[in-house]
Amino acid sequence: MNNSNLIKSGPLRIEHPTSVLSILNIVHSKNGSGDKELQKTRLITDERYTNISLWCLWLATLLIGNPIEKLDKFTLRILLNDEVIEIDQDPLGRQAYLADKDGEGEAWVKSMENGSIAVGLFNRSTKEITVRANWKWLGICGKYRIRDVWRQKDMGTFEKAFQAKVPPHGVVLVRMFPE
Repeated sequence: MNNSNLIKSGPLRIEHPTSVLSILNIVHSKNGSGDKELQKTRLITDERYTNISLWCLWLATLLIGNPIEKLDKFTLRILLNDEVIEIDQDPLGRQAYLADKDGEGEAWVKSMENGSIAVGLFNRSTKEITVRANWKWLGICGKYRIRDVWRQKDMGTFEKAFQAKVPPHGVVLVRMFPE
């Protein structure tokens, strides 16, 4: 993998980005009474996926400050997706780097301890776009099995590149396994 843009991180040298879990509902005191209630996030569904995907690719410390019993089912599914959390907690301790930016599309890449690669295809625009991960940009060659970790679905085997339609402000987060 091309390491020219790689942040020099590792198990004992992890640079932690600040992670404010705005994807979650926020606990606040109603009228200063001390009674806590959840306030809905202003982020749309795709933005919630985008936030947690970036934090996992960047090795952010994932914290929640809300009572778990008050979280909605969608938020719980986000927090309990073991394939996504595995990216954040990979023992290799490498942070993702920006491998390519093409217009409003970005491809962020992270090496994993087991030899797989985590790739986040991000859309910064307000319209659906196709974002591509080209093997040349990733510094790899050969065939890779692609798995969408949010949907927990195998996408097939690809050679030279992988591309996906990404919703506005959204992400397609995949793991690439060498064949």
